Amino acid sequence: MTSSSASSVSSALAPYGWDDAWADEFARYDTEGLLPGRVIRVDRGQCDVVTADGVLRADTAFVTPPDPLRVVCTGDWVAVEPGGNPRYVRAYLPRRTAFVRSTSSKRSEGQILAANVDHAIVAVPLSVELDLGRIERFLALAWESGAQPLVVLTKADLVPDAVTLAHLVQDVETSAPGVPVVPVSAVDGAGLDVVAAIVGGGTSVLLGQSGAGKSTLANALLGEDVMTVQATRDVDGKGRHTTTTRNLLALPGGGVLIDTPGLRGVGLWDAETGVGQVFSEIEELAERCRFHDCAHEAEPGCAVLAAVEEGDLPERRLHSYRKLLRENQRIVAKTDARLRAEIRKDWKRKGAIGRAAMEAKRGPHWRS
Repeated sequence: MTSSSASSVSSALAPYGWDDAWADEFARYDTEGLLPGRVIRVDRGQCDVVTADGVLRADTAFVTPPDPLRVVCTGDWVAVEPGGNPRYVRAYLPRRTAFVRSTSSKRSEGQILAANVDHAIVAVPLSVELDLGRIERFLALAWESGAQPLVVLTKADLVPDAVTLAHLVQDVETSAPGVPVVPVSAVDGAGLDVVAAIVGGGTSVLLGQSGAGKSTLANALLGEDVMTVQATRDVDGKGRHTTTTRNLLALPGGGVLIDTPGLRGVGLWDAETGVGQVFSEIEELAERCRFHDCAHEAEPGCAVLAAVEEGDLPERRLHSYRKLLRENQRIVAKTDARLRAEIRKDWKRKGAIGRAAMEAKRGPHWRS
């Protein structure tokens, strides 16, 4: 690539996140005459790629492996053919981050939602009662992806009382240690400047269930009605799937935004580190437990249970922590034979301990 063409590529793709590091990664494909570009949309085995020559439509069949986590997805930087009918994506560059969830299939495959994301915006509507467990689930996936999470409480204009709004923010902050929590209203613009400043320096993915106000928030950040918006149902606050594909859009103030369809299910996928990050206070307490493999259920000297009893740790947080860890362990065990064996061994050990405790309680002559 000549210096002039490199400059042209840089100026065209910089708004989408192109930098010197990506240019270095792409160098191996430059000698083949391929074009660098970023995937802005994927559907039915094809994708739209923004390049220095404009937006190109390309087929992904050339790089569609059996592993569903290695398929081309929105946010990927790719090497695409300059011409041809059909035109093909020949490769994608190594991902810096990847947002992955488990599918609902019996095979428990992972599904990649977005790649090369710097910020994961979890949209939570204030039009319905807060579901803190769902927020924690989204945050576990966000932390595991390598992105920095941000919780945006949408439709804040529906909570006009400042004290009530402050309590809601505090409830979410308790469930999201280390994560900014920003109440936002697309109606009066409150909080939008804060979100725009955070997402202006990289790539952000917008997550949440249907009716969370994602498309409205996306339009507010874009400064125009790019995404279609539909009304939510009054009975339960849920909405239709306004967004049906993952679209990558350049923001006028800098940065890019990936809007995603509403997620009905948010299954964990090998997210033990992410769960630990969400429940960092529990992980810190666990270091003070008497036993290093303490399950925080009934063990003596458990610092986690002591914190619950003293009111320093909400019992709901501990239940949520246990639930997500169990779910993640089940998912990983389906693809890890060694872990399955360890789980069975642990079950037998706990069963033996339980039987021994019961026999001790009943006394030596209870069978007579």
